[in-house]
Amino acid sequence: MVGHVGVISSGSCFPALGRLPRLAFTERKPFAMAAIGDDPIREWILSEGKATRITRISPVGGGCINSASRYDTDAASFFVKTNRRIGPSMFEAEALGLGAMYETGTIRVPRPFKVGPLPTSGSFIIMEFIEFGASRGNQPVLGKKLAEMHKAGKSAKGFGFDVDNTIGSTPQKNTWSSDWVQFYGEHRLGYQLKLALEQYGDRSIYDKGQRLVKSLGPLFEGVVIEPCLLHGDLWSGNISSDKNGEPVILDPACYYGHNEAEFGMSWCAGFAGAFYDAYFEVMPKQPGYEKRREIYLLYHYLNHYNLFGSGYRSSAMSIIDDYLRMLNA
Repeated sequence: MVGHVGVISSGSCFPALGRLPRLAFTERKPFAMAAIGDDPIREWILSEGKATRITRISPVGGGCINSASRYDTDAASFFVKTNRRIGPSMFEAEALGLGAMYETGTIRVPRPFKVGPLPTSGSFIIMEFIEFGASRGNQPVLGKKLAEMHKAGKSAKGFGFDVDNTIGSTPQKNTWSSDWVQFYGEHRLGYQLKLALEQYGDRSIYDKGQRLVKSLGPLFEGVVIEPCLLHGDLWSGNISSDKNGEPVILDPACYYGHNEAEFGMSWCAGFAGAFYDAYFEVMPKQPGYEKRREIYLLYHYLNHYNLFGSGYRSSAMSIIDDYLRMLNA
């Protein structure tokens, strides 16, 4: 989502992962929670983080939802996000998503270490600090690595995720479903349409959108859809590269879904032709891809409408109208 917090800033090199504590969760179990102390962030870094002293704490800019800092220590550097208003559930969902992507061993993501409550109110997440490179990385490599993640990250539970999370600051419902069309229609498009009705009283976009939701089936005829692990919010602000030029993706809104849904933010991701060519070499393009492309843009245009106002309404309504004509709905 445009405006979603950026979590990593350039700085000194992060040491080899072998020097760091092991990941604090396994196979989608709730992320390990820190105990509440006077300073649970410092306590974790000086114990499980294997540091004996913190040498510097530096604020990191770029976020609009959370505060962020870099903690330099004699063992490693850590990236810490805090939110004084929201409990640990938001960061726990982020950690589960980062952990799921990390476990595929494909594209680089910040490795999450600890989530917990702050002493008075709010919560924190501690993760790996990655030094950014000078560019957003090699487009063909990004496409290839993303496709490899989609190919490796599968779920036997169907479409959804073990926890609900957020897309920007909008709740994202991830209740498991065996039917992708039902899941996308109800938990993605339907949820956003309901928000637009509740927030703006926008009966026109709601009614037309619901007609579209009920008519999605023909767009997926003859397509075998496997649940793939998706980043879920892949726009330019959530894509970077490390100091070696390898792609890094961050700030996820993960769930298991149709791999094509990953391109829903392509209108502000800057994906080049070489990106798509490399991606489809690993994950071949499916029949009807071009006809479905904008149905996945629609979710994010609706979300931006709900978050940022009427400037995004016309784009969402145009997509809805085009599909209603295409589908004779």
